[in-house]
Amino acid sequence: MDDDLPRPRPDDTLAALVRQDLDRLSLTELDERIATLEAEVARTRAKRAGAATFRSAADALFKR
Repeated sequence: MDDDLPRPRPDDTLAALVRQDLDRLSLTELDERIATLEAEVARTRAKRAGAATFRSAADALFKR
């Protein structure tokens, strides 16, 4: 199962992403990379917003 495989730590993945040589990428590949990274930023922001909402609801519930 995929759940049994160790997941890469986010900092390892980000470090590898930052180290990637961009000089070898074409304009199209660079555009695709930008689009992918922008989509990931949007996904991360949405996840953070959901987590913040959940946290606020939990805080409100337990601060009665």
